[in-house]
Formats: sequence, C-alpha cells, structure tokens
Amino acid sequence: MIILLSNDDGIGAAGIGALAARLEPDHTVFVIAPAREQSASSHSLTLRRPVSVQKIRERYYAVDGTPADCVNLAVNGILDVRPDLVVSGINHGANLGDDIFYSGTVSAAIEGVLLNIPSIAVSYEMKTAHDFGPGAEFTADLVGYLAAHPMPKDTVLSVNIPDRITTDHPPYKITKQGKRIYSNAVVRPVGLSESGAFMIGAGEIGFEDDIESDYFAVTHGYISIMPLHLDMTNYISIKEIRKWKIRTASK
Repeated sequence: MIILLSNDDGIGAAGIGALAARLEPDHTVFVIAPAREQSASSHSLTLRRPVSVQKIRERYYAVDGTPADCVNLAVNGILDVRPDLVVSGINHGANLGDDIFYSGTVSAAIEGVLLNIPSIAVSYEMKTAHDFGPGAEFTADLVGYLAAHPMPKDTVLSVNIPDRITTDHPPYKITKQGKRIYSNAVVRPVGLSESGAFMIGAGEIGFEDDIESDYFAVTHGYISIMPLHLDMTNYISIKEIRKWKIRTASK
C-alpha cells in the first residue's frame, strides 16, 4: 500500500518514527508531518499565510503548519501519487472521549477521509511506559487487515493503545466515545492569581463510567478501536426539532 503518515507531535517525534520504521518494510510510506508540535490544534487549516514545506530526506517532509495542513498539502500538492491510506500517529498520549474534538492527531485522519482516503488515528496512553513497539505492531496488523477489507464509507478509526496491553483477554475492543467529567478545567496559576492569566486543562479530569467506552477499554488493558462518522447530524433530535414553531418577524 501507499501510506501517508502524519501526526501532531512533530516530524521528529518518537511515535511517528516507530510507526514509520514498522510500516516501511512492507509498504511505500510517505511521512509528511508538522515541523514542530501542534497538539490540540484540532482541525485548523492555515489560510492567511503561505505554508512552507521542507524535504528532510526521501519521502520525508516537514510542514510549517497544522496536521490538517499536512494531509491536505500532501494529497493536493506534495505527492505525485495518491495514498491508499492515511495513518496519523502514534500520538504521545491517549485521545479518549471528548479529546477527539481537540486532537490534531484525529483531525489529520479526518482530513484524509474528507479527501476520500481511508484513514486511522493511533494514540498511545503513555502513562508509565514509553515503548511504542506494541502500538506500532498492532497498527501494522490493522493496516494489513484494511488492505484486504475496505473501510466503511465516511468513517475514521480512532485507535487508542493502553499503557500496558493486558494479555489475559483478546487485545482489542470496538468501542464508543466516552464522556469526560471536568473539575476545575480552568485554573489560575500559583503566584498569578491577581493577574488575568489562566491555565486551561490544568484541573482534574475524569470519565463517566461506561463499559462500552474507549476510556473503559484502555484503562482495562484493551486496545480501543472507535469508529467515527463524518456526519455529525443528531438524528435523534432532528425529528423533535422539526416540530418547533419559531415565531419570526417575516411571514
């Protein structure tokens, strides 16, 4: 397969390096990633300035932009061939529950699907261990499966690798999106309480207890595979909202 690798940790990150090393013996791999870390950049595109691209070596390019920039530029500008698959990661840290809305890693994969290329995002919990090997190995297995089994239309796979994969059960679960519980999500830094400075994401963050969620799977030693759909329409609510009679000035 022709595989486009990207991430939000930067082209020099250990996660994308481990994944590239594992996939390159079996596939044609292009690594097109941000020149520097772009964590929590979500799906932003750089529209108000030129985006520079530096060729690092054969099939490796550093982009002065966001993860979504990288995938868009790769497909529409840099590459002479069209990738069969976009793989984003391996991210340094899990992307569970509501994280997917902020994640540059997931957004790079979403950009791939918007360009009609099957795409997966891979993240590693990385609480105590820092070995990307098991995650890279599982991703290679998943890529091999996808080579013979087409992805569902308009679907992104968000894969989260636990810190340690428990071996007393099958290694993965198909999951749904968990729900975060935020406590003091915004705090004032110590010593700056009288200023206008705040820290976002510095408080305690938990998850609702749901055995079908991505969070539950990862915390119990399973790899989580969560399918995301590009259509964000709330079909449960749409029937109710169609009953609304909103009074307007116009007739």
